[in-house]
Amino acid sequence: MTPGPTPDGQQPQQSQSRRTVHIGSVTGSAFAVGDHNTVTQHQHAGPADESQAELLRAVQELRADLARFVASDTTEVLDAELVSVADEIEAAGGAAPGRLARLQEALTAAGALTGTLASGVAVAEALRALLGG
Repeated sequence: MTPGPTPDGQQPQQSQSRRTVHIGSVTGSAFAVGDHNTVTQHQHAGPADESQAELLRAVQELRADLARFVASDTTEVLDAELVSVADEIEAAGGAAPGRLARLQEALTAAGALTGTLASGVAVAEALRALLGG
């Protein structure tokens, strides 16, 4: 037999496992509700300076341009390096010199293609400004 409503018209709670949580508005925070939850908050630093921001923009444009071509081993390696550089700039504010050097090597290997794209030239120029050369 199931108990009926209480005198105030509400259904009785059968156990404490039926708890209700009401959350209004949350901005810029992380939280978890319930047993055994874990909260992981990812913050994106964004570019630390204008030269990193310029490289990030050029990297994003080159990735969009590369998506229009038939993939090859060379373009896949280049795209992987572009992703790594973009991720590092967004997470840490800037790409480390070693990562920039690997991108420059991948860009050079794909030179026949990227040299004809304005976005490829922009990435090369941004790398020269950051690596000095």
